[in-house]
Amino acid sequence: MPSTRDTLGLLPDIKRSGPQTPRYLVPFDPKSLPHFFTDVLIIGGGLAGLRAANEIHPDARCLVVTKDAIQESNSHYAQGGIASVWDPEDCFEDHVRDTLTAGGSLCDPKIVDLVVREAPQRVSELIHWGTRFDSQEDGELMLGREGGHSHQRIVHALGDATGREVMRAVIERTRSRPNVTIWEQTFTIDLLTDAQGCRGALVARADGQPILLWSKQTILCSGGCGQIYRESTNPRVATGDGHALAYRAGAELRDMEFMQFHPTVLYIAGSSRTLVTEATRGAGAHLIDVHGYRFMKDYDSRLELAPRDVVSQAIVAQMEKTQHASVYLSLQHLEPHKVREEFPGFAQACQKFDLDITRDPIPVRPGAHYMIGGVVVDLDGRTSIPGLWAAGEVTSSGLHGANRLASNSLLEGLVFGARVGGLASERALAMPDDFRVPKLSYAPAKQPSVALDISDIRNSLQSLMWRLVGVQRRADRLEEALHNIQAFGRYVLAHGFDSEPGWELQNMITIAHLMAQAALLRTESRGVHLRVDYPKLDEANWHRHLTFSRPQSTLTT
Repeated sequence: MPSTRDTLGLLPDIKRSGPQTPRYLVPFDPKSLPHFFTDVLIIGGGLAGLRAANEIHPDARCLVVTKDAIQESNSHYAQGGIASVWDPEDCFEDHVRDTLTAGGSLCDPKIVDLVVREAPQRVSELIHWGTRFDSQEDGELMLGREGGHSHQRIVHALGDATGREVMRAVIERTRSRPNVTIWEQTFTIDLLTDAQGCRGALVARADGQPILLWSKQTILCSGGCGQIYRESTNPRVATGDGHALAYRAGAELRDMEFMQFHPTVLYIAGSSRTLVTEATRGAGAHLIDVHGYRFMKDYDSRLELAPRDVVSQAIVAQMEKTQHASVYLSLQHLEPHKVREEFPGFAQACQKFDLDITRDPIPVRPGAHYMIGGVVVDLDGRTSIPGLWAAGEVTSSGLHGANRLASNSLLEGLVFGARVGGLASERALAMPDDFRVPKLSYAPAKQPSVALDISDIRNSLQSLMWRLVGVQRRADRLEEALHNIQAFGRYVLAHGFDSEPGWELQNMITIAHLMAQAALLRTESRGVHLRVDYPKLDEANWHRHLTFSRPQSTLTT
């Protein structure tokens, strides 16, 4: 599958090998493990995965596996909404232009146009399935506006809990489908591959028992990797498992330097981090520093409604200027009743710390939010491995470029989820049912027995990534990060773990290595990638993608 699109005027992709890793995380022998067969296997229970499941042909059997409860996904915790042209004063061309502008000239215009034009259909579908979006008294959808958008086009639900309401309706729809089975508390350890491509996955149920899942077609929808950072909006499950297992299987990954940091995360020392939806700024909230100064005017004429990368970088710069641990979100000038009505989740989260969002400045700072880079897919969601499809945050589809426009993520999951679900099930039904188990097995050369403190290494990795590969980057810090990550990898990646925390750690180290390596290689600033030692955009040398694949010499089992 070609990754360079000459029609975009891009320079050829720079291709690199990533870290050496064992092909599989655990040894296995098909003669000693239970087997399960299905037409289509979907890895991930977020919006992309379940939208794919809802598109599976009724005659095809589908199994969805998710490593936690079905509600535990980035999709469930999404606050802002779904971008869709709905207002008569808005148009597809404007949504396309806003997306391309935010993307730092690395978006694929064909993909952007496809996704934007499908948006109203996908939102209407959700309404048909029972999603209760916020509406006005006349029944028309209530539309919000977020950073980077030129019009009000964000449909939302329950004020600032869109993901929860959307996932409620989609989960109900999926559970009602007789040809779809859902396995919760099931960790996907690795993809199973042979010369023909992807043949399924090796998983572990809640009891730790490995199972070989054989499928005619496999769809990867495993979400993001925000937990690689100490400061993140993502739930604990977002550890980059899908990125890592695709990499180990030989898939091509792209744009791994582009991690989007959300500008406003509730920052209370000692508490878990809570996303503060961009819609608060869309409703008129101001960003002020510790001295009460509204600083965004010093950085961008769009003020608080500048794209997320601009706002995040401005906040970090202002924190450094004031030598303070956060900035503050102020809604004091807005109508109190309306604020509480529009942002009930935000109000409740702050109330736990005796903060009233209508009168108190709310401490916020950036946090890792959305992984733009991922598994390369084409227009139909096919990866570089035959039989493996992908959708959602685990992918690099060409929609986001170097910076995702707000509320385009749930939209991408809906559009590509529907696409891969239909196409993968059609392909599976065209294949014979006399499925034969490939002769696959894996036995590592050695199994280190030294005990490792998984929690301590995980915390160290998260702190390192936040400190050295965060919002602001420079060569010496990235080199230090890469050196330390490689040191972790030398003794962690070869270790034989038998439970989820160890496998998660191995995945996090693998993806952190790729992210640091990519950030070091891209010697310019573009989108969410800010190199303080190379602060300018370099179109002459860097109007291109960085792609990574596992060294071929290690791909044999």
